[in-house]
Amino acid sequence: MTESQRHHAIIELLQQKRYMTVAGLIQAFDISPATARRDINKLNESGKLRKVRNGAEATTMAKSQWSPMDSEQSVNFDEKSRIAIAAAKLCQPGQSIVINCGSTAFLLGQHLCGMDVQVITNYFPLASYLIEHQHERVLVIGGQYHRDQSIMLGAQDELSGIYTGDWMFTSGKGLTEDGLYKIDMLTAMAEQKMLANVGKLVALVDSSKIGQRGGVLFSKAEQMDYIITGKNADPKVLDALRAKGCEIILV
Repeated sequence: MTESQRHHAIIELLQQKRYMTVAGLIQAFDISPATARRDINKLNESGKLRKVRNGAEATTMAKSQWSPMDSEQSVNFDEKSRIAIAAAKLCQPGQSIVINCGSTAFLLGQHLCGMDVQVITNYFPLASYLIEHQHERVLVIGGQYHRDQSIMLGAQDELSGIYTGDWMFTSGKGLTEDGLYKIDMLTAMAEQKMLANVGKLVALVDSSKIGQRGGVLFSKAEQMDYIITGKNADPKVLDALRAKGCEIILV
């Protein structure tokens, strides 16, 4: 992430949280204390935030439009931010990245915004964000808009099969040694159609979901290449997943 991209992400975060400590910025963006303070000083000088003791606060009211980070999905925000940063580091210039729905997916999209990657998504909030911030290569998977999940689902079974990507990043309701679970069957079925056309499958799951089941089994453990989760995740479940060939990245 460039300095400009990070500054933009800091402003977006402050619009949602109103106030952040220096320690919070260090954790959210995986930066040094000196970099965090320098970012605050620069953004304060340009009037984009207000420098306060031990942190910064927003200078304008939060945007009125809905964001994935506005609701209960923002639980474990700091850990999800670290997961998104680690996921972004896997992506290389020129690659195609499939990103599915969820708050962590939205954070990943923010980190990729402005990078030399093609983002393929059916997640309407993320597509809108990338287009609004002039990301050069955005491929939106079309279909009918489903308000509950904020996604587009194609009317034709073949629709998702025409898209390919180097990486596919997805999340779910829970992750056990059996695999990744999703709560919504329509979402799971739509995403499963793309699995055969992606190079690597990565599960982005915060540590509270490790060991949890719910909904439908989206992907067996053997199908997942990487799992990115928090350091508090159940070690027994992680060991079982490693034994099935999953590479675990702890943040």
